Amino acid sequence: MAVVSTSLNSRVTNPNSVSTQFSGLRQAFFKLDSNSVSLCSATQSLFQNVDSHLRLSSSRRVSGAVVAMAASGKFFVGGNWKCNGTKESITKLVSDLNGAKLESDVDVVVAPPFIYIDQVKSSLTNRIEVSAQNCWIGKGGAFTGEISAEQLKDIGCHWVILGHSERRHIIGEDDQFIGKKAAYALGQGLGVIACIGELLSEREAGNTAEVCFRQMKAFADALPIWENVVIAYEPVWAIGTGKVATPEQAQEVHIAVRDWLKKNVSAEVASKMRIIYGGSVNGGNCAELAKQEDIDGFLVGGASLKVGTGTTRSNTRVAHHLCPRLGIEWVAG
Repeated sequence: MAVVSTSLNSRVTNPNSVSTQFSGLRQAFFKLDSNSVSLCSATQSLFQNVDSHLRLSSSRRVSGAVVAMAASGKFFVGGNWKCNGTKESITKLVSDLNGAKLESDVDVVVAPPFIYIDQVKSSLTNRIEVSAQNCWIGKGGAFTGEISAEQLKDIGCHWVILGHSERRHIIGEDDQFIGKKAAYALGQGLGVIACIGELLSEREAGNTAEVCFRQMKAFADALPIWENVVIAYEPVWAIGTGKVATPEQAQEVHIAVRDWLKKNVSAEVASKMRIIYGGSVNGGNCAELAKQEDIDGFLVGGASLKVGTGTTRSNTRVAHHLCPRLGIEWVAG
């Protein structure tokens, strides 16, 4: 696989060799059938035996002049189930999640499709919080097909994902609309997983920082507070393009976003903010990603996870304990 240049503002060496168009939804190979759940059940603990250097702790190093660790000191792991699952398969997955022993220093959140939120919330352990994948910009009313923040709170949601690339580039939501949705959701007591990220064409043009900062500004212009916000950086060019996002590339953007917060919001917000990564997290890169000073967790989508024979024992262990529990297929060999 090709690797996009590691420089935040650099171009790909041969821009004609790759498509610069958004390639659509990430291929979802969700395995919520009995075989997958049986495989998940074989894992006794979500983060048991994960090397200590992969977990966020009070001894984490400082990145530049800004403390990278969130105020809670907890790694944040979200599982975005996207438009996948059935009542039967989700029942099996929730049963497996309920049987997992979770590390105390990790916040775990799952985001089922809207119609299964109540089912998941009513049967899932309280140790795992539930998120919606989207919500409306204001109070409910004559808005066919939408779900309000008040309704999400009513059924017990704690979080909502807003600004995901699939909402931006397929549904057509713009920065200001997303920022206003985030502000309203926070006002109703929901935590917000605020997504940002650039297209492949924007990365190739050297506009990664410009795009991410523009999206951040829309959130900053709208949000009255940042206390219950987690920022998720997900480079769209790492989805379905054959490109590989390296840990260094992810870290570079995370540092830049944290520095932007320091300069444009406050040093306190920058210090406390958890900035998680959501671009093609897999068994081959999750261990190295988790080592990066400014990567405070993952937002894992529905992509199939395949671990090859060359994967290190440490990486394999992380993937085996992390991803199956969030609804991600584990494929050995």
